[in-house]
Amino acid sequence: MLGSLLKQVFSGMGRVTEDISRALQEQNKAVSGRKPQISHIVKMLQLMTFSRPTFMVIDALNECTAVQRFWLFDSLKEILEKSPKARIFVTGRPHIQAQIERCLAGRAVSVSVGPAKGDIIRFLRVRVREDVTADAMDEALEAEILEKIPASVPEM
Repeated sequence: MLGSLLKQVFSGMGRVTEDISRALQEQNKAVSGRKPQISHIVKMLQLMTFSRPTFMVIDALNECTAVQRFWLFDSLKEILEKSPKARIFVTGRPHIQAQIERCLAGRAVSVSVGPAKGDIIRFLRVRVREDVTADAMDEALEAEILEKIPASVPEM
């Protein structure tokens, strides 16, 4: 994931400065055909984001394992410490919020976003109407679906 971020940050640079070019050449010599280590990728991201505003977006962080998230957060924290103009936006399910706040202490702001109950009901009504096995659905079952699923959304 960090390698992908590095590639995207690099490709978004209009002009590569001499210090970044030199660092990339040194890095290329250091890895000599092998995959770069995480520490090298972090250093490159720090260098590239140090003097320019950079926004990095990581979606669905909850799909990583807890160990992967720990290493990712540790790396992101290092990047943020050396890159005052870097900003990172992550999305994920509510159950990882505590880990985000713990690992990026003071560097993260959490915003809870969720669907409105009315939106969920409208979505379910459309899906029920699209059901190709119409005889499997009666009014009682539809009413139960429209009641129970929206009630359980905070748990999802």
